[in-house]
Amino acid sequence: MNNDFERYYQQIKGRQKRDALLWSLLLVTLYLGAGHIAEFDLHTIWESLPHFFDYLLETVPVLHWSLLFADGRTEGSLAYWGYRLPIQLPLIWETLQLALAATLLSVMVATVLAFLAAGNTHTPASLRYAIRTLVAFLRTMPELAWAVMFVMAFGIGAIPGFLALALHSTGSLTKLFYEAIETSSDKPVRGLAAAGASKLQRMRFAYWPQVKPIFLSYSFMRMEVNFRSSTILGLVGAGGIGQELMTNIKLDRYDQVSITLLLIIVVVSLLDTFSGHLRRWVVEGKQA
Repeated sequence: MNNDFERYYQQIKGRQKRDALLWSLLLVTLYLGAGHIAEFDLHTIWESLPHFFDYLLETVPVLHWSLLFADGRTEGSLAYWGYRLPIQLPLIWETLQLALAATLLSVMVATVLAFLAAGNTHTPASLRYAIRTLVAFLRTMPELAWAVMFVMAFGIGAIPGFLALALHSTGSLTKLFYEAIETSSDKPVRGLAAAGASKLQRMRFAYWPQVKPIFLSYSFMRMEVNFRSSTILGLVGAGGIGQELMTNIKLDRYDQVSITLLLIIVVVSLLDTFSGHLRRWVVEGKQA
């Protein structure tokens, strides 16, 4: 019997090795083929990489220790480097508001759409597939593409950025939400149905308690993603700190490029830390 088990084990092990090798060869072939079609050239990247670091060195501000705390008219001081902070800080605040407003709206809309799109909530098939097709289209279009179209329609400002983030977030969150609903247990649903509960009551008291922690976790994660995306949307005139970054890049104001990037990095780090603590507190019940 031990010999039979050993033979079977060796067969399974050999099959796994063969499958792993075949899949690896397939992935390498696809990677090389895609790189050839996209004209991806490692040699060009290797030769051009020093230029990227040259640009980064250009953005490093010129600071002098002896003049570090001098007034804003003295070159080499911190005040001289951050002379545009009164403009940039409100733009950072605008970017945060943009991300928060878009996230709140998309979470509310996605929650409703998710319960209608889930396969186990007994929604009519035509409505379910219509919602799934709509949200697939919303998330297929990148935020940047939405922002460009809305900038052309509404002009430069925060409204195009808000609409772009809200639409893409709604598409992404709806898919995540209805998949979470579909993986929830149906035992509480059957119990409430046997007790005569309505469809709305089954959603409220059977599905919602199971998926609420997942919904909250995805929502906090999307808030972080939206802030990062909103900094990029500013590059096409959709408001926020990204617009300031693009202006500094175009005007070759290297010192202001560096302080704008530093502000973005600091705020993203703080937001990640805060949202992580808040998510653990809300979802897991742990003190931040």
